[in-house]
Amino acid sequence: MSAATTRSRTPDRLCAEAVDLARAAAEEAAAPGVVGEHAGLVSEGDRVVTHFFECGELGYRGWRWAVTVARASRAKLVTLDEVVLLPGPDALLAPEWVPWSERLRPGDLGPGDLLPTDQEDLRLEPGYTGEEEPPPNSAVSEEIRELAEAEDADVTPGTPAVQPTPLRGSLTSLAEELGMRRARVLSRYGLRAAADRWEEAFGPKTAMAQAAPAPCVSCGFLVPIGGSLGQAFGLCANEFSPADGHVVSLAYGCGGHSEAAVMPKPPQPASPVVDETRVDPFPLRPARDSGSVPETDDETAELGHS
Repeated sequence: MSAATTRSRTPDRLCAEAVDLARAAAEEAAAPGVVGEHAGLVSEGDRVVTHFFECGELGYRGWRWAVTVARASRAKLVTLDEVVLLPGPDALLAPEWVPWSERLRPGDLGPGDLLPTDQEDLRLEPGYTGEEEPPPNSAVSEEIRELAEAEDADVTPGTPAVQPTPLRGSLTSLAEELGMRRARVLSRYGLRAAADRWEEAFGPKTAMAQAAPAPCVSCGFLVPIGGSLGQAFGLCANEFSPADGHVVSLAYGCGGHSEAAVMPKPPQPASPVVDETRVDPFPLRPARDSGSVPETDDETAELGHS
């Protein structure tokens, strides 16, 4: 350790004793009555000392007034160097500033709000604008090419809602039907980010899907979607499902699956013990052959004579 380093860590005596000079400088820079007790000092170098005073300003809890004094070599006069308000170890500080684009969260956009999209947004890529000229070996005829150029050149000022509808059968109309006339479309990164976000909310790893009797791919309430995302996602149209109106993974599932359970048939009433809808006939006299004596045609046997 050099001698210069040792001297810099040891506060200069005259500078350390200049507390009154430092307090007067702090009171001059601050509002009246906000400079508190002396809170210590620190050596900044050879004959350079910083004095700290508590700050009583509202909203600056834990902050300190830092007054730096210095003394020239072989001089006995201490002079003022700097007065600043600095946060202490336990000071109340504002959170680190974050750009609005990073602070924005899903659901923050309200009615009337505008969300500008960055020109270099990785989720988007240039779409079809109609400015591309067909190559020399293209099969497009000269008449169709001139028509496309005329349509692209005639642009009506105004919002997209008031733009004229392109003629049916033209290149511009075909590009609009295919969704290619937009200035920018989803890039591969944007598609992957959307798929990851949807799968995290309504994917096969959620608790609802783990307890589901069957996946959405076999559900009658699943509405297919087009494009490459349609190979892994669909739209739920079951009003009793927690994913109603949301894009769900084909491997997602819930208890509202259309084929998971079949409603049982309505129960049939049991047969009555006593049938009151039928009459049982009962004879007034017993049958002739119901006795213990067999029936004969002899009249004397009926009278009991021998």
